[in-house]
Amino acid sequence: MKSANNQEGIHATIEAIRQPGSGLIFTNLVDFDMLYGHRRDVEGYAKSLMEFDAYLPEIISGLRNDDMLIVTADHGNDPTFTGNDHTREYIPILNFGAGIKPGYNIGTRASFADIAATIAEALQIHFSTPGQSYYSDIRL
Repeated sequence: MKSANNQEGIHATIEAIRQPGSGLIFTNLVDFDMLYGHRRDVEGYAKSLMEFDAYLPEIISGLRNDDMLIVTADHGNDPTFTGNDHTREYIPILNFGAGIKPGYNIGTRASFADIAATIAEALQIHFSTPGQSYYSDIRL
């Protein structure tokens, strides 16, 4: 389902979490990138982060015991950097869930593909990727 902005994406995610079933929910919060990051709007970016942060307790409370939440980015886009292109080589990867080790440091990963490999392993799906799963490292 396509969302027009962060708010729609967050609300659709919360609704999807509430539905019975299993699988993958992938949400792209486009405002971080298109409205604030590329436009170098520091104040808007910060406000958007705080708005997302305010929804995290509701998102987390909807998770089941075997769910895993990964919060990440598809690229760096520092709103304080000059120009309007992507920035930084590394992205944050925050892993959370009842079955995930709290505070476990997965280190600096070699590839963004490591997230895909981790999701595939968690869902028990064979998926050919150059990424290296860290799922067994973070499981309780």
